[in-house]
Formats: sequence, structure tokens, C-alpha cells
Amino acid sequence: MKYQVTLNNKLYEVDVTESEAVITNVAAAAPAAAPVAAAPVATPAAAPAAAPAQAAADGKQVKSPMPGNILAVNVTPGAAVKAGDVMFILEAMKMENEIVAPANGTVKQVLVTKGSVVNTDDVLAVL
Repeated sequence: MKYQVTLNNKLYEVDVTESEAVITNVAAAAPAAAPVAAAPVATPAAAPAAAPAQAAADGKQVKSPMPGNILAVNVTPGAAVKAGDVMFILEAMKMENEIVAPANGTVKQVLVTKGSVVNTDDVLAVL
């Protein structure tokens, strides 16, 4: 079988058989056509975590320890929490993980909702 391969702007004709491959011709490749821009891809709802980051600097951040899906949100803004209280249930690798309050305080912001997809170190809430 014969193949034409372009490598470093050189066109190679390669004859391939069952036991060997032989380059039969080398030529300068024709200028490549301008690449077609990919269509914009809609991103999932990552904006809620990114937008409140400025406000998140004002308090103690509760971050996601791993990527996953939020199955439950057990707090609301204004709620008082104690260290160790379960604030969120995060599903990761088919396991439910409890995300607990790192300290006593009052919830200032909740940045995710049930069903949100989060990445490692995404801010979930601010105390």
C-alpha cells in the first residue's frame, strides 16, 4: 500500500508491505490551508464557583477535596455551623463523601447547588 505523509512541511510517499516500509519520493508539501476555528463549546455551570471567588476571599473557604457531583447541600446562607458538621455530600468514584465544616462559624455564601459538578479545590461555601 502507498501512503502520503506530510512531516515538517515535506511530503513523503511511503510504500508499505507486510514486512517493510520504503520511502519512494520526498517533495516539499503544499502550504497547509488555514485551520478552521473550532465551534465554541458551551462550558458546564462552572460560573457559580468562579464568580463569587472575590467574595470568597472574605472568609474561611470550604473547598472540594476531589472532583465529583454534589448530591446534597445541608446548609444555607446565615446558618450557624460547628466544626465537623456535614455541609455537603459529594459523590466521587461512586462513593458518597461528607464535606464537613472546618471551623465554627456562620455560612456567608453557598456557591454550589444539588447536582453541581465540581473540581478539586473549587470553593463550595464561605464561612
